Parts: sequence; C-alpha cells; structure tokens
Amino acid sequence: MLYYLFIYLRDHFRLSGAGVFNYITFRTAMAIIASLVISMIFGKNLIRFLQRKQVGEVIRDLGLEGEKQKKGTPTMGGIIIIAAILIPTLLFARVQNVYIILMIVSTIWCGAIGYLDDYIKVFKKNKEGLAGKFKVIGQVGLGIIVGVTMYYNQNVLVSREVPKDGHVLLNSTEKQMSKPYARKDENGVAHYYVNIKGVTTTIPFLKSHEVSYASLGAMFGEKYINIATPLIYILVVTFIIIAVSNGANITDGIDGLATGVSAIAGICIAVFAYLSGNYIFAGYLNIMDIPNLGELSIFIGAFVGACVGFLWYNAYPAQVFMGDTGSLALGGIIASLAIMVRKELLIPIICGIFLVENLSVIIQVWYFKYTKKKYGEGRRVFLMSPLHHHFQKKGYQEAKIVTRFWIIGIILAIMSIVTLKLQ
Repeated sequence: MLYYLFIYLRDHFRLSGAGVFNYITFRTAMAIIASLVISMIFGKNLIRFLQRKQVGEVIRDLGLEGEKQKKGTPTMGGIIIIAAILIPTLLFARVQNVYIILMIVSTIWCGAIGYLDDYIKVFKKNKEGLAGKFKVIGQVGLGIIVGVTMYYNQNVLVSREVPKDGHVLLNSTEKQMSKPYARKDENGVAHYYVNIKGVTTTIPFLKSHEVSYASLGAMFGEKYINIATPLIYILVVTFIIIAVSNGANITDGIDGLATGVSAIAGICIAVFAYLSGNYIFAGYLNIMDIPNLGELSIFIGAFVGACVGFLWYNAYPAQVFMGDTGSLALGGIIASLAIMVRKELLIPIICGIFLVENLSVIIQVWYFKYTKKKYGEGRRVFLMSPLHHHFQKKGYQEAKIVTRFWIIGIILAIMSIVTLKLQ
C-alpha cells in the first residue's frame, strides 16, 4: 500500500525521495525492520493476553527432561508470525503481483488450518485437535490453488533468450507470451528474449539444468500431454506442500527449533528469488530468468524478520509456543516459495532438517509395526521420534540440540546456494 502511495506522490507531486520505493532492496529492508518491530511488540502484548486467557500448552508426559516446566506456557503464538509477515507485505510489496497474492493466500490458508487445530486443543480440551484427514484435505486444497495458479495464470512466466530473429522452440504445452525484446548485458551487448508460459523447474548439479513438466506428461503420449502435464504438476505441488508443512509441524517440538530452521531456509530461498528475478544476475549465473519474481523478496524479508522476532520469545526457555498455527504456516510458506522460484527439486536439501524429522517418524512407525508383526513385539530404531526427541533421550541439552540443528540447516542452505554455479 505504501508502495502505491509513494509512487503516486512521486508522479503527481514530485515528492523528493519517493522514488526509493521503486527499489526492491529498500522495500525488502523496510519489510524486515517492520516485521521485527511488529513481532517483538505485538508478541509481548499477545503473550500477556494469552496468559490472561490461560491459553496454555497441554504437555503430554513423554518422560523428557524439562517437560513439566513447559506446562501452561502460552501457545498459538503463530499468530505473531502471521501478523508480522502479512502487515509488512501489504505495506511494502506490490500486492497486485501474482506471486505476492499467492503467498498471502498460502499464509492465511495454512495459518487457518493450524489455528483450527490449536483452537480445538486449547478451547475444546481435545488433545487430538483437528483430525488428520481434515488437515490433509486443507493442505490438498492449497496445493490445488498453488498448482492451478502457477500452471494457468498468464502472469507466471519465464524469460528465455532467443536468436535475433526471435525464433523460439516450444513444446506443445508452452505458449509464447511476448514479442522478442532486447536487453543489454554488463558489457553493453544486446541479447533478445521472449516470455514463455509453461511450467519448468531447475535440476540441480546438471548442465542442462532446466526441465519442463511436459516431459513427464509426454510419457502418456502426445494425445494426452495437455491433460497429463497439469495433473502431474498439481500432484507434485500438492505433495510438496503436504510434506513440507507436516515436516515443519513435526520439527516444532523443542524451543526455537522450527523457527530458526525456517528462517535459515527463508534466507536461502530469498537469494534464489532475488537472483532469478533480476535478469542481469540470472544471465550471468545462467539460471532461470523469472519476470516479476523479485517482488517475492519483500515477502521473504518479512517472513525472515517475523521468524527472528518470534525467536526473541520462543528461544529456550520459551515464553510462548507457535502451535500448529505457526508451524503449519511456516511449512506451507516455505513449500510455496520453493515452488514459485522453481527450486522444488532442491527442497530435500533446503528443508533437509524437515525431511530427516519426517523420515525419523516414518521409519520408527514402520519398523515398530514390522517387528511387532514378525516377532510379536514392537521394536524401535530411535529412542523416540521425531529425531530431536531421540537426542533428548540420549541426554543432550535442549539448547545444544537446537543450535546443532541450526548449524546443519546453515550448511544445507550454503550447499543449496552453491548449486547456482555447480551446473
């Protein structure tokens, strides 16, 4: 909103300095600052409100050290994160941008699913919360929204370099959306590009690093490629959103873990968004050039600022828990961002902590059932799952587990960014 206001003042009243709002870097910095201020000030007031309303966490007796001290700690603090993301985004981003609209929808959608789950647990005194099938239905709904928008919206494009004559080779699911236009590189040499409508993604570590989902649709034959391709894409998007949002939810088991890991992943994705949204950097690095994507930097700046601000209260010993309101929102946001920057195949690295936490639960449950059926007695691979509880059982201090998981998350983020040149 402020973006449009200051541009209006610049154009109609020649307001000195208003043009600075044209710069994505400036608006991203403002979004980070605003989200930090909102999360820390609003967070303090919300914690007091939750304490007055006795909205406390119900702790299951898992036999973990320090568990009883957490009983009654305010939960549903994810509202802080969501507010600190949405307010700066609405203030500083171009809200007409399709990627910004989609991220606002994703944040509210996943936050609403988590809020409903927390509400049932806290106010209805039902420890099970929202039934798992309803959570999945909600996540599938978001997957369909994101997948359909990314596939069919006419403003979701990629820019592709073409010869001077403008000849471009397209597959049957792609459509040329612009005439050839010239851009000059850092040496002043003109290159020609066209905007293409189609769904492609990035394959890390390979020289031919871009691939279209149409190659998967082609397996069903040319006759069905235009039906199979969107279905495959929407299924992939839906699976990613379900997996990452549940991974974040499972990871949120000890103070500051999910928040810190999410902030690290957000910074990593911000690098990809800014570089792919800037044609000069995209051309230099030989990565996918995605028009209008740079605007996502404002949203991601607010996202990272909100996570860091929330850590002020969520770091060990936590004064507030985010609840499913926050954890499902964090996972849904990261998944949606990765899909929009066309880095969904890097998610196992970017979100490696979420993946390992998810796998630890799957392995534990599968092995317990397998050994119970085979030997008549269930056995365990880990002392407890998810994985962070395994290390708690081994006697590691909670703060040390979180710090080491953060370090691993930073290493994984660096590995992901390095793939920009390893191709």
